[in-house]
Amino acid sequence: MTFTASLCGGVAMAVNGTQVILKASGALYVPAADALLVADLHFEKGSAYALRGQLLPPYDTRETLTRLERAVDACAPRLLVFLGDSFHDGRAEDRLAPDDAARLAALASGRTLVWVVGNHDADGPRALPGEIIEEMPLESLVLRHEPLPGVQPGEVAGHLHPAARIAGRGGRVRRRCFVTDGSRIILPAFGAYAGGLNVKDAAFAPLFMGRPLAAALGTDQVHAIGWKSLVGD
Repeated sequence: MTFTASLCGGVAMAVNGTQVILKASGALYVPAADALLVADLHFEKGSAYALRGQLLPPYDTRETLTRLERAVDACAPRLLVFLGDSFHDGRAEDRLAPDDAARLAALASGRTLVWVVGNHDADGPRALPGEIIEEMPLESLVLRHEPLPGVQPGEVAGHLHPAARIAGRGGRVRRRCFVTDGSRIILPAFGAYAGGLNVKDAAFAPLFMGRPLAAALGTDQVHAIGWKSLVGD
């Protein structure tokens, strides 16, 4: 498994034989399909917490949309795929501000938009454009929300919100990350309020036959990190 620096500040590699670029934004670009993939946007998580009396600044959807628009503008993909949990709950679409809903709908202009459903948004959106599916093939890849246990060549998934904690001379830092063994890959959560699960957690163990590599998100670069440099929480 080889990571190669790309011109966009990301890293390029092959997953199950298909070339992909891991972007510093947390998006995954598949050049052969001109496709941009993002996972776990969790729109309206802040308003969901507010309904339960846990007050957070209500700007997570706006921040996530701004980052998403930048990622889309950088690649101008023909295909945009949301890999599930795009909304934090089944009523989140109803809580979208009209301006935010319009921005989200505009992302479908001139391209195909696909919503892979997840455990938080099992029915998909009702009023927004795009195709709603459970999983889809793309080149030698299979796109779905929740990774399946065991050997799953070509699987591209989200759901687990992988995060890397890195030990170095300057101390320890924690960053959202991609995690991959070259056969499959799990994307970091893209949403502004989405948390992260340490890749050393037992939930990742059934997914990789050997030690995977993490690709941690920096400000404008992706940093490939070997397993021995990762520590638990």
